[in-house]
Amino acid sequence: MFREKRMEVPGIKIGHYTDREGVTGCTVVLCPGGVVAGCDVRGSAPGTRETDLLRPGNLVERVHGVLLAGGSAFGLEAAGGVMKYLEERNIGFEAGVARVPIVPGAVLFDLAIGDPRARPDARAGYQACLNAGDEVEEGSVGAGTGATVGKALGMTGATKGGLGTAHRSVGRLVVMAVAAVNAFGEVVDPGTAEILAGPRAGTAFVSTLEVLSQASAKPFPQNTTLAVVATNARLNKEQANKLAQMAQDGLARAIRPSHTMYDGDVVFALATGEEAGDINLLGALAAEAVAQAIVRAVETAQSLGGIPAVQELRKRWTR
Repeated sequence: MFREKRMEVPGIKIGHYTDREGVTGCTVVLCPGGVVAGCDVRGSAPGTRETDLLRPGNLVERVHGVLLAGGSAFGLEAAGGVMKYLEERNIGFEAGVARVPIVPGAVLFDLAIGDPRARPDARAGYQACLNAGDEVEEGSVGAGTGATVGKALGMTGATKGGLGTAHRSVGRLVVMAVAAVNAFGEVVDPGTAEILAGPRAGTAFVSTLEVLSQASAKPFPQNTTLAVVATNARLNKEQANKLAQMAQDGLARAIRPSHTMYDGDVVFALATGEEAGDINLLGALAAEAVAQAIVRAVETAQSLGGIPAVQELRKRWTR
């Protein structure tokens, strides 16, 4: 039903919780050994937790998991389940009287599809951890379950988004990206700029830019694309933040327009530290991986909640 990929970065595991009836879910990127992390918040409507501590100069150097969730701000509750899972395994920042798991996270808005009362909670976050492994499901799963794209004509003209993965490598260096794609704009082929999934009008996709320029757009401020970039490179905190920043270029290549006032785009970067690597090369690889993960998200998505996916639309439009 869903395509799967094998996790490319040792020490990192990914798990999903998927509620196909409520049409929501969450995804957990577990790094129980602790990894250096950075973050770049580029959208103007973000929903986040524990992102301030990722800035250079702040005390905590390593994180133990990252949460991506649907449910808008309600979905941040799922991080509590991730913390519980890690605490039970004695994983966390040593604070003397307790080990405190460090779990940054970000959410996307999927309340307009499925049941708006269905949101990932602590139980969902815990279950996603139990489901974590080396095989990564793609499509309408986890944080991508309720994701949609191309909403300039409103939800009635939207196309199903989802969750995708991709990786790039040079020698022994590996960069892997996981993206939950819930964008206001359309997803395009990074090489040709062809619209792959966007606002629907009749039997074709239309350009968000054209809709905006004609003043016929229907503002839909509840969007956001979330991504995690993981590498086996050895980076410090400043470099991890730079990696997240450069990875945002992948959004700009595959989502048109990106980083709008209606989106809350966030990219996390994780470095496990096995290999030496140049940050410029890593950033370039990360941008490519993010762009491809975004494409994979819409290509592998399934129709849910009355919103058709690309796979279904292609069959309809070619009959």
